[in-house]
Amino acid sequence: MHAPSSSLDPRFSLGVDIGGTKTAMGLVSPQGALLEHLSFETRSRRGIQDMALRLNRGLETLLQRASLEKNQVSGMGLGCPGPLNLETGEVLNPYTLPGWEQGSLTQAIESTTGLRVRLENDADAALLGECWMGAGQGKNPVLMLTFGTGVGGALFTDGRVYRGARGEHPEMGLIPVHTGMPKDYSGVDGSLESLASGSGMAQRGEPLGWSHARAVFEAAQDGHPEASRIVDEALEAVGRSAWVYAHTFCPECIILGGGLMDHHFPAFQQRMQQALDQASLIARNLIEVVPARLGNQAGMLGAASLMLKSTLS
Repeated sequence: MHAPSSSLDPRFSLGVDIGGTKTAMGLVSPQGALLEHLSFETRSRRGIQDMALRLNRGLETLLQRASLEKNQVSGMGLGCPGPLNLETGEVLNPYTLPGWEQGSLTQAIESTTGLRVRLENDADAALLGECWMGAGQGKNPVLMLTFGTGVGGALFTDGRVYRGARGEHPEMGLIPVHTGMPKDYSGVDGSLESLASGSGMAQRGEPLGWSHARAVFEAAQDGHPEASRIVDEALEAVGRSAWVYAHTFCPECIILGGGLMDHHFPAFQQRMQQALDQASLIARNLIEVVPARLGNQAGMLGAASLMLKSTLS
């Protein structure tokens, strides 16, 4: 992936990073500069038309701040938690985004804003951003894992993100890594997401009075044995997943992003690197684990790149 060339559409692009709790949107130049951005609560239960209206208001605000007109914007890219139907623009995730199961999100936004809209899985969008302007520049293949409310993953290889049959996005957070553990929403026993995501750790800690992953980590640091067990099992799951990904994809590097990495990257990186160094003679000492360089801007930049021609090599 490389910076857009002079043959690109010279107009700006809008990148939107939709999460279960918060939505961030930014105005991006063809060179990858984030000019203006804002965020608001997602509130998916209000429906897709409500989101379309609020995105339109956000668009107007960003254009005003940047002293631009709408005809200077080529379109809007959306990064959104899956499963998604990329052809119809439908969001099929009643767990993270309840209320959006009926109708096309992209059509609603296009009708409201008058802009062209493209939908992408949020993990793919974040990886596109990192490969364009961040930690994945010049690397191939690149695997990215995001640890936030859930666990997402994406693979960038030979100039594009990997897709399965029918354009399906691999749900890397749902791989089973520990037997005899609680099932996640998909029915998987002991998945990476159920053990190492923010919501998974909070769910396990809530009966003990810790309603957020942050509280679980703090209690573990204070020496609470149950909190330490939850954290240790989360990190063990991270290490096991790294072993699987190393042998499956043989990436040049693994990028770790998402909200949990803001404060806990060293612990995740250490456990993952230990597992990789012991994985096999092929993978040993060859796969680097690095932090996402763009932070919470990766999704916006990656989503914006969907509207810029030839951003993929």
